[in-house]
Amino acid sequence: MSIDLRPIPVEDAVASRQLGMEAFGVRPVPPGGIDPASWPPKNMRAWGAYDDGELVGKALVREFTSWFHGSRVPTAGMAGVTVAAERRGSGVLRPLFDAVLADAREHGEVISTLFASSMGIYHGLGYEAIGSFHDVRIPMPTLARVSLPGGPVRARRATAADLPEILRVYETWAAAQNGPLTRAEEPFALLVDDMFGPGADYTGVTVALGPDDEVLGFASWKRGPGDDRSNAVEVDDLVALTPDAARVLWRTLGSFMSVVGDVQISTSGGWTGVDPARLAIPDHVATTASTHLYMLRILDVPGAVAAAHVPPVTARIPFAVVDPRTPDIEGAWTLVVADGKAHAEPDAAAPADPATDRLTFTSGGLAASYAGAMSAANLRLAGRLAGPTTHDALWDALWRGRDVHVRDNF
Repeated sequence: MSIDLRPIPVEDAVASRQLGMEAFGVRPVPPGGIDPASWPPKNMRAWGAYDDGELVGKALVREFTSWFHGSRVPTAGMAGVTVAAERRGSGVLRPLFDAVLADAREHGEVISTLFASSMGIYHGLGYEAIGSFHDVRIPMPTLARVSLPGGPVRARRATAADLPEILRVYETWAAAQNGPLTRAEEPFALLVDDMFGPGADYTGVTVALGPDDEVLGFASWKRGPGDDRSNAVEVDDLVALTPDAARVLWRTLGSFMSVVGDVQISTSGGWTGVDPARLAIPDHVATTASTHLYMLRILDVPGAVAAAHVPPVTARIPFAVVDPRTPDIEGAWTLVVADGKAHAEPDAAAPADPATDRLTFTSGGLAASYAGAMSAANLRLAGRLAGPTTHDALWDALWRGRDVHVRDNF
């Protein structure tokens, strides 16, 4: 078997979407066929694996930037990955990923992320789970017990004129996390036509205002069908910069109590996890409607390190990546930190077995550590970190200062 790996041309767009339908149940072709000018979709690269001219596998790469360590990090978001049913297990997927990720590096993308349909497959390709995207349902009686703020914070319906302030609130929140998309690129950008007006994706967008009418938070929501209390108000975003703003937004959503049974909200890490907005609610009872694991892979070790803002300490830490599954990022470096910036100096003097003198990560171990998702101690327990423990505490102090959040499922 000789597999040809190349971008999918518009002539094969229908075959690509057919593969997607088989794997994920998506519609293969939109009404009216495919416009050549719209293939591939904006900010997306479509790659295929061909055998004797037949498309037998595909992967779509979304081009976006993610917030990690206070920086906008160029990211290759993998989506729509599938192999034809008859060809699964025949060695199509790994060469396809090798080609796609090599192309991502050429585009300057230093990390890759994806939502895993099968975590084991992507572990084998060097990805590690760093967080999760959840839809959770909160009973309306819980929201009715949220205490009203004692100060002058209030809610009102947002208009198109509020969009710059909504974007500011989102960016303020997202820049303090690891993992959220910057939403600077379509189709994830918050646009006026998508949020407001007759063709908007949302029934309404509510803002929480401070005493000087400063926007302190927002919630974008859809009313949903029915009025028999078995349905939910669906909330894509609830972002609040103060506790009072969170309370006002929750109480606004709770005003649907007479006709709707729950609020369904997109969040991260589970309802008892790291979403600060849920701390405004006195009762944390919720039902998880869906869960999607988010995985990360490092594509360029020095590039990912250099993108980060780290604590203002001075440090030199020898480290290495040893993982036969990902030879593309194996190597030894010294992490040099000064004035809140870091860079990875290649270390040609590293011993043949780096674990004898330095922190030595697997590909997935480095991804989990870079995201701040797992401590050095727990990475060791999981077999994803070896070597002396001398620098464990310092390494954790550099990389574990932010919570992992994701808000956009792709």
